[in-house]
Amino acid sequence: MILTIDIGNTTVCLGGVERLSEGGYAVRFTERLDSTTGWGVPEYVGGIWSALQEQRLKPSDFEGAILCSVVPYLVATLRESAQRVLGCKPMLITRKLDTGLILDLPEPEKLGWDRVVDAAWAAAHYPLPLVTVDLGTCTTLNVVRRGGIFTGGVIAAGVETGIRALARNTAQLSAVKLKTPEHIIGKNTAECMLSGAVAGTAAMLDGLVARIEEELGEPVTLVTTGGAARLVEPLLRHAHTHDPEMLTLGLAYLYDRNRAQCPLANEEAE
Repeated sequence: MILTIDIGNTTVCLGGVERLSEGGYAVRFTERLDSTTGWGVPEYVGGIWSALQEQRLKPSDFEGAILCSVVPYLVATLRESAQRVLGCKPMLITRKLDTGLILDLPEPEKLGWDRVVDAAWAAAHYPLPLVTVDLGTCTTLNVVRRGGIFTGGVIAAGVETGIRALARNTAQLSAVKLKTPEHIIGKNTAECMLSGAVAGTAAMLDGLVARIEEELGEPVTLVTTGGAARLVEPLLRHAHTHDPEMLTLGLAYLYDRNRAQCPLANEEAE
């Protein structure tokens, strides 16, 4: 089994991924830890141990680990924590890894590596060209052209991020419980905010994907993932596929793709 570690802006997502005998992967478990608590190595070691114990797993069940982060200061902490539990240092997603993509960007080193993982998995498993949409703290769109060329994308506020910003920066608006709105036209403040956040995101995505298709000159495959996708998906008009474990599966895929050069891939983080 492969341990995947995705360090996001609000959570650390641990995943256990098994290879299937017929090919492909299966996510055995995912467990989320808070990435905003100020935890150090001892606390994350405890969190990883708790996740394994809850699944009745032991370190020897894992052949290795791979880590992706959008929070640079947590990388060393989580790598050391995982190494203390598993006895091996996780492979780190960096520009040295073979992702199968050509990063057609002027400064590829500044790209969020979670976006690369999403795009690498999607490009290997769905028809090109394609757009991946990850609906998390941010809403990110990644565009991959024919030939596996990562050509850029779009970043916008996430659904919950937008709601919280409204509540924090206005005198008479408070946070609302997120769900898929039944109607676009709200009858009260809460319904109006819900339509703006959820239906507004769906409309934004439909509009952006249509303009991306115009720019590329051909239709795209649209693949969605992320925690807020379940809210937005029912309102999307563009044909799409939902891949709920895209990032976890993508990490396992890149682990296997780079196993032979794992020591080289880790040099950059030393």
